[in-house]
Amino acid sequence: MPFLLPFSLLSFSFSLSPCSSPTFSFASRHSIHFTRAQPSICFHFLKKRIILRFSFVYNLTLKTPKYESRPCTPSRNPAPTADLRMKARRSSVPPSTSFLCHLSSQSNELQGSNMHHSSSSSSMTAEEATRGVAVEKLENMKKWSINTYKCTKQMISERFGRGSRTVDLELEAQIEVLRDTKRKYETVLRLAKALTNHFYNMVQTQHALGDTFADLSQKSPELRDEFGYNAETQKLLCKNGETLLGAINFFVSSINTLVNKTMEDTLMTIKMYENARLEFDAYRSDLEELSLGPRDAVAVARIDAAQQQYQAQKDKYERLRSDVIIKLKFLEENKVKVMHKQLLLFHNAISAYFAGNQQQLEQTLNQFNIKLRPPGADKPSWLEEQ
Repeated sequence: MPFLLPFSLLSFSFSLSPCSSPTFSFASRHSIHFTRAQPSICFHFLKKRIILRFSFVYNLTLKTPKYESRPCTPSRNPAPTADLRMKARRSSVPPSTSFLCHLSSQSNELQGSNMHHSSSSSSMTAEEATRGVAVEKLENMKKWSINTYKCTKQMISERFGRGSRTVDLELEAQIEVLRDTKRKYETVLRLAKALTNHFYNMVQTQHALGDTFADLSQKSPELRDEFGYNAETQKLLCKNGETLLGAINFFVSSINTLVNKTMEDTLMTIKMYENARLEFDAYRSDLEELSLGPRDAVAVARIDAAQQQYQAQKDKYERLRSDVIIKLKFLEENKVKVMHKQLLLFHNAISAYFAGNQQQLEQTLNQFNIKLRPPGADKPSWLEEQ
């Protein structure tokens, strides 16, 4: 009595006949014969094959995503084997695997085209940005070259007496006074620094001399009093010298700020003003030359452009001129205020020191809010030396 058991996962047939042995056949044209005395072995074998088939499909389903990015090409030279399990697996590969491979190949092609399109668009954007920067640099170079040529031409004309220049007599006189004042203040600053260095060396010598006198007073009993008096005198002079040194250092610091910061800032503005004056005269001379020429359409357009440039340079020149006037006024007021205070400090400190009036010297420092640093303040701490 034959039975045909259809399964989607495994095709096989099973037949029972009273005159023949039970037969279990696969779709792979291999048959396994069982005798009547082996029905339990037949069903046991059937159960085992179905379980193996389900496990194979389950593992194939789980491992399918790992092969999405690989081309699904069958093996050209499969390894020959006589095992029935491998033949059953090759004969029963589900069609879903090829479909997944086809989808993965299409997705890879689409992704590759999208990446190519995005890379090409980004490269075009970068190229346009680079081209724009290059064009801007060329335009700036062109403007700078034209401006430099005109300014150089104007400067040479002024040097040889062929060109005219704009002169503000009152402002030029104030600028010359400022430059002369700066040179003199630089001389005062240099001499004050030299005085500070020499006086510092003298104070250090007095300190060493006082220590030597004190040591000799301990080792020379017959001259103990004489050495002791001189040691105390040198120590007192050293203390007063350190006080005077603090006043002189404050004087030097204030003069340095006035000369190298305040005056220098004003002179930088004056330099910008002089450059603006040279550019203004250059564009003014260019406009005058164009105005004397013919008046055709091209010349009129050039005159209009030169007029606009001349007006822009004139506005810049007037703005910097007003800035210079304001800074010169404020600098003069600041200079008088600072120097009045510093000269009074220097006079009182020097007079009190050489008069031996220690109390007046200390009052002078308190009057100008000068705080002396301790003798070892300049040395780094033991933690910083590590």
